[in-house]
Order: sequence, then structure tokens, then C-alpha cells
Amino acid sequence: MPPLEFRAATSRDVDAVVALVESAYRGDASRTGWTTEADLLDGRRTGPDDVQACIDRPRSQLLLAERGGKLMACAHVADEEGFGYFGMFSVVPGLQRAGIGKQVLAEAERIVRERFSLPILRMTVIDVREELIAYYERRGYRRTGIKKPFPYGDERFGLPRRSDLRFEVLEKTL
Repeated sequence: MPPLEFRAATSRDVDAVVALVESAYRGDASRTGWTTEADLLDGRRTGPDDVQACIDRPRSQLLLAERGGKLMACAHVADEEGFGYFGMFSVVPGLQRAGIGKQVLAEAERIVRERFSLPILRMTVIDVREELIAYYERRGYRRTGIKKPFPYGDERFGLPRRSDLRFEVLEKTL
């Protein structure tokens, strides 16, 4: 299998990134992978406005992973108040558990450490997603105990199917 090729997204990639993120987290298509949020949230996971904002934001990169010119995965990294931020992490559902995510996460960590010169990478994860939190813990992230409320009523984050959702901050020293 050819290696992954990494590059920064441009405005030409917005629609493909939205389609990838939606397929990884929402609807029946997402159920072929293990990162689905379909049992927790309906509605959109992201939109063209969110993706373009990541591309345009200073000290930010929307990282794309491709193989043979085909989009396999993406992740957003940025400088957020002196810490690295990691989000919008998506792998094509049928290719999850094939090591692609591990490579993308390593590249994101490298960018934050080398390009942004930041010593810590943080992310937020819905705290009931124990399998996902365990994935990150196996890669050196730790639960900080910092909890943030889920933005109920803001449809940009989806339409919750349960009332107990909140975010937990995970971090890793790079």
C-alpha cells in the first residue's frame, strides 16, 4: 500500500472535507467505522463555513492525508491560547482501524511541536465516548478532568439525542 501523503487543505478542498467529516460521524454511513456519533447526535457535524474558517485562521492548518490523490483523512491543528489544538479528526469509515488515524495524529503532533513550537496538544472529546478516549490514552493523552458543557441549542454542533453530553479536555506533552 502506498504511503500517506500529507498537505494543508485549501479552499478547493472544502466540500471534500465536509463530506469526509460527515461520513465519519453522522448517519448510517458512519456506522461502518467506530468513530460514529450517530447514536449521540443528529444534524450536521461541520459545514463549509467551519472548514473554511479553519483554513483561513492564523496559526492553523487543516491537515489532509491522501493516498494516490484520494482523501483518506483530515484533522485540524491550531495554536489556541498557547496550546496546540486538535480537532475535526476524520478517517474514511471503511478504512478505520487500518493505522491511518495513528499516522495522521503523529503528523498533527509534529506540526504543533515543530511548526507552532507548542509543547502541549489538547483536544475535547464527548466524555461518554469511552472507546475514543481509550484510543487517545493509548497514544499518550491523559484526561485532565476539565469538563466543558455541550452547546445545547447550537445546531452547528449537532442535534443531541441525549441530555447528558459534555466535553472533556485531553492533553499530551509533545
